[in-house]
Amino acid sequence: MPTCIHNTTVITCRDDAPVVLDDHSIVFDGPAITHVGPSSEIETALRNVPNVERIDGRNHLVMPGMVNTHHHLYQTLTRGLACVQDAELFDWLTALYTRWRHIDHHAVKLAAQVSIAELLLSGCTTTSDHFYIFPQGTDARIESVLEAADALGMRIHACRGSMSVGESGGGLPPDDCVQEEGDILRDCERAIDTWHDADPLAMRRIDLAPCSPFSISPELLRETATFARERGVLLHTHAAETKDEEVYCLEKFGMRPIPYLQACGWLGSDVYLAHCVHLDDADLAALVETQTGVAHCPCSNMRLGSGTPRVVEMLRRGGKVGLGVDGSSSNDGGNMLGEARQALLLQRVEGGASAMAVADAFRIATVGGARVLNRDRLGKVATGFAADLVMYARDTIELAGAIAQDPLGALMLCNVGRPDRVIVNGRTVVQNARLVNVDERKLAADLNQLVAERFR
Repeated sequence: MPTCIHNTTVITCRDDAPVVLDDHSIVFDGPAITHVGPSSEIETALRNVPNVERIDGRNHLVMPGMVNTHHHLYQTLTRGLACVQDAELFDWLTALYTRWRHIDHHAVKLAAQVSIAELLLSGCTTTSDHFYIFPQGTDARIESVLEAADALGMRIHACRGSMSVGESGGGLPPDDCVQEEGDILRDCERAIDTWHDADPLAMRRIDLAPCSPFSISPELLRETATFARERGVLLHTHAAETKDEEVYCLEKFGMRPIPYLQACGWLGSDVYLAHCVHLDDADLAALVETQTGVAHCPCSNMRLGSGTPRVVEMLRRGGKVGLGVDGSSSNDGGNMLGEARQALLLQRVEGGASAMAVADAFRIATVGGARVLNRDRLGKVATGFAADLVMYARDTIELAGAIAQDPLGALMLCNVGRPDRVIVNGRTVVQNARLVNVDERKLAADLNQLVAERFR
């Protein structure tokens, strides 16, 4: 049955430029948008169409669902943990592995549901999840994340991650948190065979994602890239996040992170890298030339004191840049709209007030993220695109004043509250600013109880 959001204000990108379209209507039927246009034209087109469901959009802004290109959904288990609140990355990881070694299917699924709920309630409709820790003897698996996404109605790129180099091999994680490399490849194959969907509007895809270039052997890094390309799936990892990582890679491989990845076949349009904070000119040129995607995670980079990446320069030179909230243990939240605002502000700290425009922040949160994930039917409100739509009420205190000035600026600059409605793949998953598919309070209570019992 077709659904029409009528008489609303649409904010989307046309030819890469954000536009604000007043008095427009959107029609979708199942997972895809079928019409977008002036309300009078849509009313004429629907005149003889029976059984159209109508959603009144007169007092709303509608934007495309945002695309989150980097997360660790299970990390709500350890967000706010006191002993790492002031730690940098390597110390932060070392301390957290002592907690993460105790994860299991139930804990990961519950934590992932909380993280996904937070994303949906901030207007995000697609997320990538980098799940790379499979402690020995655990029943945690990629399905733990997929089941959480399915329960809440989130579109997901589930990254089957990997670590094979433990402390005894010079790595950071305890040996009981890493896996044998043959077991890793076999489970990557199983995950792709069982769950990957190449359809343009797929709700779930599988990407292959070693934790970092130095957490597996060079051989497995190359084998993972070869296997992913044989199967037509994306590659993802962390890269160039901190100066410590750069020193580590120079000592271990004789190369900085980006040249090392390039030597192992890990740059290209089918690769997206989280962070990319510490790039020299050659690194940046290589990422742009190969169209390797970058998942920019401003809150995490600030929280861990990692630095400020050259995002504006990447964009100016035609690089692929999306936005990521990163894991809840290095962000302590998952607000995508808030992340777009932080991206804007962070670039202005070093580059001045004109460094990043409001339009840039909107782009990387929507079409930029879609491009990073090679999803050319996400990130816009346009005919043929996914019916992933977010509706914000215009009459809230948070938007008062700004909405009368500039609706796009209001969304990117104000501390915007929850959306009224979120639609993913044509289905409403948030209505009246509340989750449709789960009991929010019970979900929060269950996670709080689990954390208090096992992860403090």
